[in-house]
Amino acid sequence: MSRRALKTPSRFNMFLGLFPTLLIFSFVFVFPLFFSIRLSFFDWKGGSSLNFVGLKNFLTLFSDKNFWNSFKNTFSITVLVVIGQVGLGLIISVLLVTKYIRWRGVHRTLIFLPVVLSPVVVGLVWGIIYNKRNGLLDLFLSSLGMSNIPLWLDDPNLVLYTVSVPVIWQFIGLYMIMFLGALESIPKSILESAELDGTNGYQRTVKIMLPMIYPTFKAAMMICVSGTLKIFDQIYVLTEGGPGQRSMTMSLFNYRVSFNMMRFSYGASMSIIMIIITLAITGITIKMLGGRRYE
Repeated sequence: MSRRALKTPSRFNMFLGLFPTLLIFSFVFVFPLFFSIRLSFFDWKGGSSLNFVGLKNFLTLFSDKNFWNSFKNTFSITVLVVIGQVGLGLIISVLLVTKYIRWRGVHRTLIFLPVVLSPVVVGLVWGIIYNKRNGLLDLFLSSLGMSNIPLWLDDPNLVLYTVSVPVIWQFIGLYMIMFLGALESIPKSILESAELDGTNGYQRTVKIMLPMIYPTFKAAMMICVSGTLKIFDQIYVLTEGGPGQRSMTMSLFNYRVSFNMMRFSYGASMSIIMIIITLAITGITIKMLGGRRYE
């Protein structure tokens, strides 16, 4: 029986196959984006009345101290999360490809498991851990003899660090898997040759393995930065932006303005600025990492 020659599908058939996906994408992203852009030029608080105000919402936003405070908090959390998620994910992945670690499959499963959990569930679990009366963390530190235990979620000087820990913990496994895939794709002959040349584990890691997975590291940084800048779920469950506004993020502040204060147009203008900020910071991150390639 002769095999039928494979035919390249026509453009119409390709478009027909992609149409359902494009329709869903347009409904959940493109249409809301253009609707938000249009709404940002009006003053709308619900109902049928739309009052055109031009750039007033944007001018008000640029002088809104609360928004820029939320931006500062978001940026600080992003720095902590990037260092924790990407850094720890890289270290763990390097350890898992060495010959000294046993039961690698068990380690991978346990570290990756939090990734599949809902961020709300993670926030609730860590809220129990941080509880100031009978939280697991306080009970553990008390058993070690510590008496002066801080208020993890109520200390303004500590809260940005404590809310970053659950986010870091949840997504370390994602970057571990990314780096593991890149590390395991390195030809073993290269590492064996380096070992025969007398290099130790540190030299092979820093001078061979890490440079060869640089494109993966760059992609991980981009995903982590852009994802953390819109963080909402865990912060909302843990602190709702408190104490005061010390852990208020841009997404949480936008939610509060839009739905608690019913300032939909102002919230729409804020979402546009947030998209621009996210694209700008992600672009700067990529530019700082450079375009190097290693062969």
